[in-house]
Amino acid sequence: MSAQPASEPEFLQRFQAGSTGMLYWSDLDALWARLRERADEHWYVYAVGDAVPQAPVSAEDFRRFLEEVDRLLRQDHDEDYCGIVYVDDREAPSFVKIFDPNNLGSSCGSSGLRVLPGWVLSQVPPVDLEAAMPPTGSRRRWWQRLFGGAR
Repeated sequence: MSAQPASEPEFLQRFQAGSTGMLYWSDLDALWARLRERADEHWYVYAVGDAVPQAPVSAEDFRRFLEEVDRLLRQDHDEDYCGIVYVDDREAPSFVKIFDPNNLGSSCGSSGLRVLPGWVLSQVPPVDLEAAMPPTGSRRRWWQRLFGGAR
């Protein structure tokens, strides 16, 4: 009897699912308001590249994160539009991707290179995105040419 392949974690399914961008700052304000209302609903705050959180944050810490990340986005993304925050459902958010204004590349993927978000807010336990989403083949080939082999 052969083993069935492990199913993809729900976090990755949600990460790869479609999402809606908060184009205007007023859209982001509305999203933050909904999230603050739902702060006690067991949110994981995952800073991509750091250790994967093993437990949700407290409602107080979640609200504090929203306040601080809003301040950072408005300061570092000095544009008339937002466009760097994506949500699964505007009315009942449960998964939010926040791109770092200082590491945008092409968050939509139009350049062919995937840029991971800076932070993910999720109601399901996160997985290590850097390990789960390895560089594209072209990036891997570049790396291999640079150092003459796989690393």
